[in-house]
Amino acid sequence: MKTTVATTGTGTAVTDAAATGTAVVNSWNEWDALREVVVGSAVGAHFEPTEPGNRPQIRGGAGNPFPTGAKSAEAVSRAEAELGSLVDLLTSEGVTVRRPAPHDFGRSLRTPHFDVENQYCAVCPRDVMITVGNEIIEATMSRRARYFEYEPYRGLVREYWEADPGVSWTVAPKPSMADAMYRQEFWEWPTEQRHARMHASEFCVTQDEIVFDAADMSRFGKDILVQESMTTNRAGIHWLKRHLEPQGFRVHPVHFPLDYFPSHIDCTFVPLRPGLILTNPDRPLREDETAMFRENDWKLIEAPQPVLTNEQMPAYCQSSKWLSMNVLSLSPTKVVCEEREKPLQELLSSLGFEVLTVPFRNVFEYGGSLHCATWDIRRDGTREDYFPSLGSHPC
Repeated sequence: MKTTVATTGTGTAVTDAAATGTAVVNSWNEWDALREVVVGSAVGAHFEPTEPGNRPQIRGGAGNPFPTGAKSAEAVSRAEAELGSLVDLLTSEGVTVRRPAPHDFGRSLRTPHFDVENQYCAVCPRDVMITVGNEIIEATMSRRARYFEYEPYRGLVREYWEADPGVSWTVAPKPSMADAMYRQEFWEWPTEQRHARMHASEFCVTQDEIVFDAADMSRFGKDILVQESMTTNRAGIHWLKRHLEPQGFRVHPVHFPLDYFPSHIDCTFVPLRPGLILTNPDRPLREDETAMFRENDWKLIEAPQPVLTNEQMPAYCQSSKWLSMNVLSLSPTKVVCEEREKPLQELLSSLGFEVLTVPFRNVFEYGGSLHCATWDIRRDGTREDYFPSLGSHPC
């Protein structure tokens, strides 16, 4: 395959795929050989504002207000350099790389239901966009500052959709993000109440509207896991079930009851290849939801402790130390890790993976690592059934 690094609007990658008769959009799981991907961008990034669905805090800076406005030029430059290193690595591996279009994240938003002083960034396309087979789905999103975060990718989606009549493009219904959509007292709950409500899967988003972030989904061919979380509610999971199960998918809600602030599954439960999942020792899967894996011979391997502690993470990062698990699979035998995560690299090597590394610490404060900062468009393979014991019936 021709190696291309392209920005939105060039059409180069789409043309290459169409000319060879290859499906322009095709990705059924998290591990098949990667052929085309979107890598995020820190250009124009702003600090995410305080709002009902988000209470950002400076790590270790108790009492200090969280910054507002644009990220510094230096911070953006450092993150862009590391995103560029990922682009270079992927390109060297023969992967076609696309980038999001520029966007004015400093623009305030005002709708009939809310207003917010600025938007966020385009570092994490995984949060808002997901490929399911030949379908591209735009998630609802769960935070006001991210309401229009699909815009940097719309040009690319339009290219894919126009180039191949087999491509489906679905936009999930936008929630109001009005005050009533949020449980604003969530942020003030004492530990005892948080523990009790956590087991009922009641977080900062209520159940009154359809809400989900794409990064709460993980694809296993015919089966799709969806984490119920602060960013995905039961109504969102129900919408995904009604949308995807008539197409022959099985959609499984999953829960990690020791996580007080669950948000996005790809730092908690990471499939690496058929039969193997990297798990978070601090956030085990709910016991009654492990049966589908046990009964289909999947092995769950605990990730080693990250190199950084939570206290050592970047000051403005709102993610945990478990960004160490946020790896990107290039194939069932090759994976990209953050360069300093030596214990994880050694574990993956012992499991037979070729491990590639890039520096990515400066991207952490933008909400993710390697998996978050990418959105796979095309992988080899087709929809397979990796859980044959489940039969034809969705859970």
